[in-house]
Amino acid sequence: MADTRNGPELHPVTVELASEANFGSITTVFPSGLFQTHMIWVGTDGERLVVNTEVHRKKHTNIQSDPRITLTIRDENDPYRYAEARGRVVETVTGQEARDHIDELARKYTGEDYPPDNIKSERVMMWIVPERQTIVDQSAGTGMED
Repeated sequence: MADTRNGPELHPVTVELASEANFGSITTVFPSGLFQTHMIWVGTDGERLVVNTEVHRKKHTNIQSDPRITLTIRDENDPYRYAEARGRVVETVTGQEARDHIDELARKYTGEDYPPDNIKSERVMMWIVPERQTIVDQSAGTGMED
């Protein structure tokens, strides 16, 4: 079963999945028009989605030239249930707030702060507002949506 909605208001299932330790896949657009997809930790403030990366990474440099993004969050307890949000990065935050945020995400996913030695450049939070969301629940295993 799929539920598709247009607009910026987060679907309750999207909020639920982003609030828990469920992994996301983020797709950005290279300047050439090709796509890049990575697995990523996800968060939410209940109104927007947020991911955290470093300023030198391609997903960040890609959104600087094209803020369009797709973020799919998979229910780790039921891989046939997921939320896809297509939208735009509307705000980026660097500095101590972004550094503190990666620790918050790391504790959510691993139970520990993010290892400082893993940081190669400045952390950046990317806040995402959806334009279209699709919630898929194929828990019965009847197949995936197109």
